[in-house]
Amino acid sequence: MTAFWILAPVMVLAAMGLILSRKAVHAALCLAIVMICLAMLYAAQGAPFLFAVQIIVYTGAIMMLFLFVLMLVGVETADSIVETIKGQRVMAAVVGIGFALLLSLGIAQTVSSAVVGLGEANANGNLHGLASLLFTDYVLAFEFTAALMIVAVLGAMVLAHRERLVAPPTQADLQARRMRDYAESGKHPGNAPTPGVFARHNAVDTPALLPDGTPLPESIPGTLVSRHQFELHDAEDVNRVVGEIAAVDVDPDERPVTTEKPDVPKSADTDDEGDSK
Repeated sequence: MTAFWILAPVMVLAAMGLILSRKAVHAALCLAIVMICLAMLYAAQGAPFLFAVQIIVYTGAIMMLFLFVLMLVGVETADSIVETIKGQRVMAAVVGIGFALLLSLGIAQTVSSAVVGLGEANANGNLHGLASLLFTDYVLAFEFTAALMIVAVLGAMVLAHRERLVAPPTQADLQARRMRDYAESGKHPGNAPTPGVFARHNAVDTPALLPDGTPLPESIPGTLVSRHQFELHDAEDVNRVVGEIAAVDVDPDERPVTTEKPDVPKSADTDDEGDSK
């Protein structure tokens, strides 16, 4: 019970931050805090399997993947506030109030009365008790849930699939197209270098540099180019930085100074002036 009174306020504050935060990354971090606190409550209630699943699967895999996608793609565009479905805010408020009442009744019942049957359910271990419930009393609901997940995966594959009206190009066709583009427009047939190659730093928004020091915009990801979130550096800037680095690395007192011309041995074909006959 002590763990509940410690973790419950943290979960409530994180849930409020999830709703009230203006940036998606901050909302995702608040949701991760809620999931971690929920996992700790599972552990306090003697459910180590649910604790591990909540941490490894939901928080460690799904939530972090969602967070990394947000950080990679970015969400700078403001969401539209135009309602496409009439009355959705009213229905959302009604559902939210009903869900809040349901949670309040469940928490009040848990606080006011002691948990009965937990020791008997975990007599042979939490995993054994959980498996016994899933494959005896709740086997029908478990099978329906598995079927629903399979249907969802198949539906996502069908929606993402695109029918091809023509045969896909082969590797030989792609190579011939690259060579034709190179002959007609001078486009290099190879892959463009990744961002940051030969640049001042290896950031994803810094284009690669050609041998002459000019930037190569084709090395920047298309998402950053469409949002104009990349930095271009000209050859003069690169040469200036290279000169500064060379001046720092080499001590002026240690630079070799040569004032005399090297001696060239005279051959039979040269005269006293050093010119060829």
